[in-house]
Amino acid sequence: MAAYVHDYDVIAAAKNWRLNGLPTHSAVPVEEIFAQNVFTIELMQQRLSKPVFRSLLATIHDGKPLDPSIADTVALAMKEWALERGATHYAHWFQPLTGSTAEKHESFITPNAGGGAIAEFSGKDLIQGEPDASSFPSGGLRETFEARGYTAWDPTSPAFIMEHPNGATLCIPSVFASWTGDALDYKLPLLRSIDALNRQALRVLRLFGDTRTTKVYPTAGAEQEYFLIDEEFFFRRPDLFLCGRTLFGARPPRGQELQDHYFGSIPERVLSFMSDVEYQLYKIGVPVKTRHNEVAPGQYEIAPLYEHCNVSADHQQLIMQVLRNTARKYGMVCLLHEKPFAGLNGSGKHTNWSLATDTGINLLDPGDTPHDNMLFLFFCAAVLKAVDTHQDLLRISIASAGNDYRLGGHEAPPAIMSVFLGEQLTGIFERLGTESGQRRKSRQGLLGLGIPILPPLPRHGGDRNRTSPFAFTGNKFEFRAVGASQNIAFPLTVLNTIVAWAIDQMATELEEWLERGASVEEALRRVLSHAYQRHRRIVFNGDNYSPGWLQEAQRRGLLNLTNAVDAIEQLTAPKNRELFTSYGVLNERELEARQQVLFEQYGKTLVIEAETAAWIARTMVFPAAVAYLRELAATVRDIRSLRIPCHSIARLLREIAECADHLDSALQELHRALAHAPADPPERRAAYARDVLRPHLDALRPIVDRLERLVADQHWMLPSYREMLFVK
Repeated sequence: MAAYVHDYDVIAAAKNWRLNGLPTHSAVPVEEIFAQNVFTIELMQQRLSKPVFRSLLATIHDGKPLDPSIADTVALAMKEWALERGATHYAHWFQPLTGSTAEKHESFITPNAGGGAIAEFSGKDLIQGEPDASSFPSGGLRETFEARGYTAWDPTSPAFIMEHPNGATLCIPSVFASWTGDALDYKLPLLRSIDALNRQALRVLRLFGDTRTTKVYPTAGAEQEYFLIDEEFFFRRPDLFLCGRTLFGARPPRGQELQDHYFGSIPERVLSFMSDVEYQLYKIGVPVKTRHNEVAPGQYEIAPLYEHCNVSADHQQLIMQVLRNTARKYGMVCLLHEKPFAGLNGSGKHTNWSLATDTGINLLDPGDTPHDNMLFLFFCAAVLKAVDTHQDLLRISIASAGNDYRLGGHEAPPAIMSVFLGEQLTGIFERLGTESGQRRKSRQGLLGLGIPILPPLPRHGGDRNRTSPFAFTGNKFEFRAVGASQNIAFPLTVLNTIVAWAIDQMATELEEWLERGASVEEALRRVLSHAYQRHRRIVFNGDNYSPGWLQEAQRRGLLNLTNAVDAIEQLTAPKNRELFTSYGVLNERELEARQQVLFEQYGKTLVIEAETAAWIARTMVFPAAVAYLRELAATVRDIRSLRIPCHSIARLLREIAECADHLDSALQELHRALAHAPADPPERRAAYARDVLRPHLDALRPIVDRLERLVADQHWMLPSYREMLFVK
């Protein structure tokens, strides 16, 4: 009977799903629905008086302090619009240190003195909320009994409405802080880093003679990779629904070897899911652009256009939420873990980053003129300086237990930070320090740098490098090491801050040369040459997957922080404390808190995985082996009683019995390790998880995977890789 039940699971997953009762959106033009559930600038202009609108716009675009006197007017307009769109509740939507989002819903309805009710939403409700902060990670910033925390409206990210089958909620993007003003979230430091970067970039533009630009802002767009599996399998895999990844699983005969899944035809069920996801995201203003099959079977990607950095971070959280929620409507589950399946590609979130001005200039676009080239080369050199000097921080920003399984694996960059520039751009930087070439004045007062060593750069001055963790891709840098489940706000905060520091350093050097009487041309050449020559070791245009790169990186003196714990330990190093405090991004308490939270998350994740593995192995895998042993033993007795010369069954019996003994021994060792796991402090617990628990997990897996290949399928309770990856 067990065999029939098991076969039915696979057949049901493959055949029983139908697109019944689900919405179809194919006939709705995108331009009619895009951002219809967003309180956009256009809506503000329509619904607010001119003075109020101008005041709010100055806050959004120019960073001027919010005028509290306009809050009631804005709240009234926002409430009326939300009620018209079917909203019954509002919520301050924020991003605590859990890595996901949080929201506390409040009804618009308030009872009145006459026994009825009215819809109320005041300026105070809009600007500030007071959720209970006691159960959010704080890293020691506050004690558990100190419950007060505040959410504060972020007007630079538009409010939006999230719909559900029985209503809708007005979501107000917010920051989250303790009553002492310390950041308890990822959004507040991100906003601070954007401000720091703006100040330093404007300083450089003024040195270049640009007086028109009033704001420089980082842009970002993250490519989200994910897996889809049928929920029939998901709920039969305790490791998937508790840990987000498979702790066991024998490699199937076919994985991604044929290279036939990448950019292949999208299965109809998956395509219907993707279309639904896009429709929902369009309504809340997320400009998703790309969808396709990724390399591994069952793996896909969705990518948005570039947006302002903080809005992009908000939209990334929404993309993950909509992916998860929508998959269930189609009988599937969306997996966002960095390595849900061993031996196959992991999932990243390639985060594209650039710098733009309010006058429409991309500062990382090489442009077509020598002057543009020099502006581009300055900011490009600042990125090189930042990445080389602060390799540790970039590695820390993507450190997690999940990403440890991915980095250095299939199609994932190694943990060593390096920058791909391409041969042409590298050659230009190499020649910057030479004195050769005739310098001449250029037309229209542009800097006289149009010499042979600085030719106009095409947007694609070299091939792409899919192996680099940080690659220049034409007019932006792509941070490929970010993990699929991550909140991109922290990597972006680090990137913004270290580039602000590098620009500051280079601008100071440029000013010093000018004060000595050097021409702008000469000063720029010296500053760029010095920056590149000092930090050229970070540039690597080769194959980051090759074993030789490890030796080469070591020779260059680059950091190789192979695991998250080693990386996180570096977060509070003196140079990092100085960096974050001097630019006002994170004070020392906030920095230490983040370190503690990262340690806690790593340790807890490994403990959960170890306990789950022990549970599955003891209650599902071991009984399957015992059941098959009993069946084989009975068969051997029958064969021997009939005097049939057969040795293969007895040999298989002994092999499985040997595996069962190994499994039992490994489980006893794992249980002992769990029993001795320290509770505190978080850094000790994390180190123990890395040094003790993970090796035991790694030792247990091959035993279970070997048993999966030996035990009859009818006894094996866990859906296999061959089922989960290929049934759609």
